[in-house]
Amino acid sequence: MKNLKLLLMLSLVLILSFALAACTDDSNVDPESDSADGGEESSGDTEGGEGGEGGEGGEGGDLVISEMSDVVSLDPHGNNDVPSSNVRSNIYDTLTVLDENMEVQPGLATEWEQVDDNTWEFTLKEGVMFHDGTEFNAEAVEANLKRITDPAMASPRMFLYEMITDVEPVDDYTVEITTEYPFAPLLAHLAHDAGGMLSKDVIDADYEQALSDSGEEMTLEEYYELRDNGGEEHEEVANAISENMGQHAAENAIGTGPFKVQSRAAGEEVVLERNDDYHEEPVALDTVTFKVVPETAARIAELETGDSHVAGAVESNNMERVDSHEETYLDNTESLSLSYIGFNMEKEPLDDPLVRQAISHAIDREAIIDGVYDGVGIPAQGPLAPDVFGYDESVEGLSYDMDRAKELMAEAGYEDGFSLEIWTNDSPQRIDTAVYLQESLKELNIELNVEQLEWGAYLERTAQGEHDMFVLGWSTVTGDADYGMYPLFHSEMHGDPGNRSFMSNDEVDALLEEGRQETDPEARQEIYSEAQEMLVDIAPMAYIHHQNYLTGVRTEVQNFEVDALGIYQLDEVTIGE
Repeated sequence: MKNLKLLLMLSLVLILSFALAACTDDSNVDPESDSADGGEESSGDTEGGEGGEGGEGGEGGDLVISEMSDVVSLDPHGNNDVPSSNVRSNIYDTLTVLDENMEVQPGLATEWEQVDDNTWEFTLKEGVMFHDGTEFNAEAVEANLKRITDPAMASPRMFLYEMITDVEPVDDYTVEITTEYPFAPLLAHLAHDAGGMLSKDVIDADYEQALSDSGEEMTLEEYYELRDNGGEEHEEVANAISENMGQHAAENAIGTGPFKVQSRAAGEEVVLERNDDYHEEPVALDTVTFKVVPETAARIAELETGDSHVAGAVESNNMERVDSHEETYLDNTESLSLSYIGFNMEKEPLDDPLVRQAISHAIDREAIIDGVYDGVGIPAQGPLAPDVFGYDESVEGLSYDMDRAKELMAEAGYEDGFSLEIWTNDSPQRIDTAVYLQESLKELNIELNVEQLEWGAYLERTAQGEHDMFVLGWSTVTGDADYGMYPLFHSEMHGDPGNRSFMSNDEVDALLEEGRQETDPEARQEIYSEAQEMLVDIAPMAYIHHQNYLTGVRTEVQNFEVDALGIYQLDEVTIGE
């Protein structure tokens, strides 16, 4: 009986998804563009490393990767999304890196010492050059960290480094970083894609352009002095130039990484070329092209014909097709990610926790995993994946219970139901998840209309709080609960940084702030366990599952890997015959 019910449900999802794709009625779906996300909002993400010599013995060559969506920005201090990070991680290096066990390793910083609870001293690698020929040094580190924490930049990634109060070059290759409070995950945060080192010359030019375009009659040196002093005057100027910040940097992606930008055609492709002056052994590949191919069938067809060597975001229902083809194989990597359905807690009736709990109880996660994701992934009880520090297996989420859902709706005074919209990007599996929920919530007399948006517009509009409900993902790229919870649930993180549920709760804020400042691992675990327990009742989102990253690869591609953050590892890739 259960199997029959599931079969009927899957058939319904399939039928509705076809109808959804063909429909032009705004009450169901409003396709705005042909690009999509292909991953989580968050990006973790990193680094160049050693590779082989290019151009010999079948090495070298031009690797083509077909992706579901275009990058949002090549500025490392810009948007917080996986598609952008997959490109940027090859352009920029970070001070530290995370290995396959999520352990911190040296990057552009060769060693470090914690001078006191709030002070770290980093020794930098010498002889490292940016793609523009300028030298990487302590001043470049200062310029990058002060830029990402400058309110003028208004970076959605600022939360990663907002505890930093000072960055002081000690000499050319030594830099001292001071934090407002002891911050345990600092070394992991410096390995994040947001910590990618951008040329100081580009940063200076970016500020100069922003000051000029904003009509501010102030030299760069005057602005930097104003920024260091802080205060109301800096706040006024920062607000004035904020809209124009990042424009020059996005067009001049100059890092120290193993690849540099050759060209970009917005909405079509980004082409990277090997950096022959890389501070480690240069990579083998001559170029890497990240090509935007929104349709899954088209990406797989390109993979099969050899027009692409790698196909990202392979939906689970295509696993067998990719794996059984004689010239392709499927890379199946477990992740630290979360897929979820978010609620806008500032909109009625979703401002009522009973309503949010009811909807959460109406979601059969197992049915979604089996029917939409073909059994790939594990159900999520909360925001953290099992391998993330701070995860508590004893916390029980809001499991599927339609009777309890109906009771909660009646208790909230919504027994007769209401109408809502749920937004998703172009990802077929997210669309199918939304369609599943559309059908399931009919039992609660909730009429749910599904609207589909292009990835960039989707991020922008959900950041502005225009939505009711939405389907999205989050990857805990540092492997630490701070990153997996602070941006999603702290009241200061509304919108772009991650809190698209617009949750505000003083008790949770206090716990998340305490978790950031506590250095004892056992005490931190207790803090995050308490926060996870509170989130069950608050129900800011319905946690769906922790997914696997499915990537199609041609058999002639050697040494290609995807890490637990969803980032392609291209350092040692070669293309054989």
